[in-house]
Amino acid sequence: MPESPHPDTAPSFPYRVPFDEACAIVDAVAAERVLEVQTLSLGRAHGHVLARDVVATLPQPPFDNSAMDGFALDHHDLAGEGVVTLQLVGEQFAGPRADVRIARGQCLRITTGAAIPEGANTVVMKENTRVDGDRVEILVPPRPGQHVRRAGEDSKVGDRLLHAGDVLTPSRVALAASQGLAQLEVVRRPTVAVFATGDELIEPGMPLQPGQIYNSNREQLMGLLRAEGLEPVAFPTLPDDPAQIASALRHAGEAFDLVLTCGGVSAGEKDHLPELLQRRGRVRLWKTMMKPGMPLLLAEGDTLGPALFLCLPGNPVSVLATWLAVGRRLIDGMQRRVPRPVRRARLRGAWRKNHERLEFLRGRWSIDEDGVSRVEPNPADGSHRMQAAADSDVLIVLEAGAREYPVDSVVEVVPY
Repeated sequence: MPESPHPDTAPSFPYRVPFDEACAIVDAVAAERVLEVQTLSLGRAHGHVLARDVVATLPQPPFDNSAMDGFALDHHDLAGEGVVTLQLVGEQFAGPRADVRIARGQCLRITTGAAIPEGANTVVMKENTRVDGDRVEILVPPRPGQHVRRAGEDSKVGDRLLHAGDVLTPSRVALAASQGLAQLEVVRRPTVAVFATGDELIEPGMPLQPGQIYNSNREQLMGLLRAEGLEPVAFPTLPDDPAQIASALRHAGEAFDLVLTCGGVSAGEKDHLPELLQRRGRVRLWKTMMKPGMPLLLAEGDTLGPALFLCLPGNPVSVLATWLAVGRRLIDGMQRRVPRPVRRARLRGAWRKNHERLEFLRGRWSIDEDGVSRVEPNPADGSHRMQAAADSDVLIVLEAGAREYPVDSVVEVVPY
């Protein structure tokens, strides 16, 4: 198969594009494929992307309450000189509010979270008192209003608590629960089919014959997808046979939102995916000026079904880099997730980049004792060097263009 359309004919799709342009294309495709909204119980909503803002309908806290175990009192009673002794007239535990009002010179035993009784405006810690029957001696006077949580001090009615596009972390789900919400509207997660291709692949645990390699890409992709909260489905390895590839992709393309493949996407004699997707689909992007992972292909299925097809290269480090840089961006856009934070670090060692493509280099990230974020590049930069990926925990983003990176250069890092 030729690497590109006929040399006298311009490609009908973006081909060999800069990385930034590829990202813009991916964003546009994702925006066309935003998934529908569904309502889930709080217990099932964890990790999903919120579809609608959550606005407070209750103040938090909903009432003045105690931040300590101790005694509720009127701070005016502490204005005199010397040790103050107050009369204990009852108790208020966390729960239904007691019908008690304290008068001047009185106090009420109170526990953390309990409603402040009428007539009280301050709480003294239990440890700062001495109790004798119904008499409470104040040993260390509190400040006015001390240890009282005021109604609405955390959030007020009408405050926007959660934003559409937020990922629902446990704290965010808890915040929704504090408003009495039992359900949340979220964007449905994409369904994903995973294929590895190549006659050379054999499953781990089987005896290895000359010319064969174990299929590591499937486990890597399945793990990366599960880390995003997805539930991918792994299909059997595809042989380098155009008819079997077309049949399998058509089956998956009718049933899934996204079909992920790895291998068979470059320009070799056995790389059948580009020709198949040009003939039976709509290619949105083929080849990106990045290293590793240049042969990346993004297409719509058309006659292969309504799915999107994201075809990654076969080298394992290329799979890692293209998924983190492009695949994750695609599913984020399909769920309208807010952009992930950009993280940066200083290089611990100098690096010379002698090519024009944007590069994803492996490295190990750490924080110095002085709080400076630093990253150590791994010298094994080949796209087949999976040991380097396993020894690292971030991809280091080196910008397009050949250049020198001195020690302490600030670079972007993508944790994995």
